[in-house]
Amino acid sequence: MSDQYVVVLVTTENMAEAETISKTLVFEKLAACVNIVDKVRSIYYWEGKVHDESEYLLVIKSTAENFEMVEKRIKELHSYKVPEIIALPIVKGSQDYLQWLSDNTHQAKA
Repeated sequence: MSDQYVVVLVTTENMAEAETISKTLVFEKLAACVNIVDKVRSIYYWEGKVHDESEYLLVIKSTAENFEMVEKRIKELHSYKVPEIIALPIVKGSQDYLQWLSDNTHQAKA
């Protein structure tokens, strides 16, 4: 049953913030793995104007049941007023990888 797993996408302004969020989520076993994609270009509408910025993209692998705690920790650590926090379900995946993901996360207590 892979529907219990999610990939959470988050962007950050700088590498230090990306590393802090990533290491915290993995250390606290809220995520099994976080990839940091260096310098993505984000074009978005914010506070009445279009912005074109360089950001860092976090690709967070976790469980659906941990999402609320993952979201809470990101908001506590993130500098943006409204950070991007989007969970996408993992529809299918290697059973070995999904087992590893389960083994390296725990049920979060909010």
